[in-house]
Amino acid sequence: MTLTDATCDFLSSLENALPPKALRPVTPAYVEEPRGTWQGQAAAVVAPQTAQQVAQVLRLANAARVGVVPYGGGTGLVGGQVMPDGPKPILLSLERMTAVRALYPLENLMIAEAGAILQDLHGAARGVDRLFPLSFGAKGSARIGGSLSTNAGGVNVLRYGNTRELCLGLEAVLPDGRILNNLSRLRKDNTGYDLRDLFIGAEGTLGVITAATLRLSPRPAAEGTALMVVSSPSDALDLLALARDHLAEGISAFELINRTGLDFLAEHLADVRQPFDTPPEWFVLIDVGLMRGIDPAEALETLFADAFERGLVQDGLIAQSEAQRAAFWEVRERIPEANRMVGSICSHDISVPLGLIPDFITRAGAALEKMGDYRINCFGHLGDGNLHYNVFPAKGRSRAEYAAQKAAISGVVHELVHALEGSFSAEHGVGRLKTADLERYADPVKLQLMRGLKDLFDPNGIMNPGAVLRARS
Repeated sequence: MTLTDATCDFLSSLENALPPKALRPVTPAYVEEPRGTWQGQAAAVVAPQTAQQVAQVLRLANAARVGVVPYGGGTGLVGGQVMPDGPKPILLSLERMTAVRALYPLENLMIAEAGAILQDLHGAARGVDRLFPLSFGAKGSARIGGSLSTNAGGVNVLRYGNTRELCLGLEAVLPDGRILNNLSRLRKDNTGYDLRDLFIGAEGTLGVITAATLRLSPRPAAEGTALMVVSSPSDALDLLALARDHLAEGISAFELINRTGLDFLAEHLADVRQPFDTPPEWFVLIDVGLMRGIDPAEALETLFADAFERGLVQDGLIAQSEAQRAAFWEVRERIPEANRMVGSICSHDISVPLGLIPDFITRAGAALEKMGDYRINCFGHLGDGNLHYNVFPAKGRSRAEYAAQKAAISGVVHELVHALEGSFSAEHGVGRLKTADLERYADPVKLQLMRGLKDLFDPNGIMNPGAVLRARS
């Protein structure tokens, strides 16, 4: 079905149907994305305050065949929140739907609207002595609706799971304006198809998530963080296994970091304190949250001693204060910022089976070495098999010099990931950046079923046109 531009008459119909100030002009922040890959377009920003108002917007858009681009915090890295071409859409922002509707600390649940900022949800949970564990670098601006729509991961997936695992139920608006009321507080409900899971990870292509029932967790009685130097990713995996033997489910995060990340911090973010006098080639950040009666520093010291005895670690630092914990985490969390300042040729958000990570790193590095002179910053969530494998220009050169090689580099990385039965999109989603990769690597039956669901839910194709699945010509 052919879409049409959001005309002045259409915008007038929206304005008449919605409360004052629901429509606002399009400022640059709404149509830019963090990596600067695309410049989006929109006829207007529509910011409803209720699910009923969202429903009214979608009913009118569906009738007029006007595209709708859902917008959360704008932090997505694959272009899911920007539409660079085609008939001019409206941008549907959830920024005014920020309420925490209910807290159930005894049930370890909260119900929050889709526009709630992640960091604010952390504070709401803390206020009832609970933890909402979803966390990543953009937590100060990312919104929970966008996190659900992309099934965001982050640093605590090893212990608590992706966003999907943190959601019990959803309220969502379908493209024709019907509202799915499924804010379930039940952990057991075997009454047919689980529609919740269709919207999580759909990137706004099937409808608009307006609220969610979210899982909370007890706050750990004590937390600790350590940096441990390893000689290789293989030793890092053995250290992870040993850490699980020592600490079981007490491990909240296990991050692999390469020296290149420290070099980039030194070059561009000198305010970040370097943890080691001599930067190691590889080290891991281990974060733990333990029950009462167990001292995290002592537990990490015991782990380090055992790992040192086995030859798995050569050096380490164990945080002795909250300030030192924060300093260790700052190193990890500001690496992406330094990456942006260097300017990557191409970035890859990949996952492979845990045991094949060392093989991937070795083979990918060898393949790229034959292609040219690059710097590779390989880092990420080793505990759940997700690496950010980013390729940068040689020192003193710019990424513009490598523009012609970008597709070939990504092709080599993704072909190897596919050969190792991994995923070219571990936690960032498909967006508009990776639609061709989805067509190339997805199981044909999966792709056929996805298109069938899209046609069933959104027969007029108004929802986030061109994201995840290429728009039909």
